[in-house]
Amino acid sequence: MAKRWSLGGYRRGTLAVSAAVCLALLPAGCTLPVPQSEGSSAAPLALLPATMPGDSPLAEAGRAGGKTEDPPAAASPVPDSSAGPTAPPVTAYFVLVGDGGRNGVRFGCNDSLVGYPWPGGTGDARLRAAVGALLGDGRQPGSAYNALGASRLKFLSGSFDGTTVTVYLSGTLNQGGSCDLPRIEAQLTQTALEAVGAIRADIYINGESLADYLKLK
Repeated sequence: MAKRWSLGGYRRGTLAVSAAVCLALLPAGCTLPVPQSEGSSAAPLALLPATMPGDSPLAEAGRAGGKTEDPPAAASPVPDSSAGPTAPPVTAYFVLVGDGGRNGVRFGCNDSLVGYPWPGGTGDARLRAAVGALLGDGRQPGSAYNALGASRLKFLSGSFDGTTVTVYLSGTLNQGGSCDLPRIEAQLTQTALEAVGAIRADIYINGESLADYLKLK
């Protein structure tokens, strides 16, 4: 009677033959077929490479020549995140006298109020940096005019409650005429608002509100 072959017997026979061949060819590396049960859809497992870590062709050539390969260069260190990027600039507002709103917002004596980028800071330092750009150092961008340039004012403190920015200044306010009064108010107010994203600004000079202080000028 002819022998009957089962699928399981055929697989076991094939696996045994493959294992014998692999043992003979072991130095060259070999991949054994992984038996699966009928109906299984699992992917076959990947066998480890025949060469061990460190037995790369370059390493083998180095040992044959009596040389040792230099270790790979170390990766560049990750930049320290605590250093932080360069602080974004703030915006300080200056006046283009007689510009009539051609290059900015028209106000006062037919002037334009124009914002200019200025070296800034982060957090609470942004308000100090923005207002400080206007206070008594005489600097002004290009042909713009700083109505506070002749004053001797100092930034004391500032705060922001999410809606209103409050700024306290001290010192002497020197203005060059009646047209400087709306310029001073516009420069200080808009610069403080922009620095923190407020919708209202309360500014005090020597303890008095800016509006009351300017009335005395």
